[in-house]
Amino acid sequence: MGVNISIKNVPADKVERLKMRAKLHHRSLQGELLALIDEAIGMAPKKIMTIQELAEQGRRIGLKTPSESVQMIREDRDR
Repeated sequence: MGVNISIKNVPADKVERLKMRAKLHHRSLQGELLALIDEAIGMAPKKIMTIQELAEQGRRIGLKTPSESVQMIREDRDR
């Protein structure tokens, strides 16, 4: 069972920024605060990559054709 944590006297502008951040990530305020805690203590899940970041990573490792990436995915699944 979890433990309740309370932070007192949080300035209103910080609360609003946290709410905006939560909305951006499609989370409740509590969900966003838990995600921030996970990030701070090194337990956050890996960042989801954008299509552009994924394409750039593919270029960095030398992929040139779709069939090369298919082969890599198959090899990874076989492991």
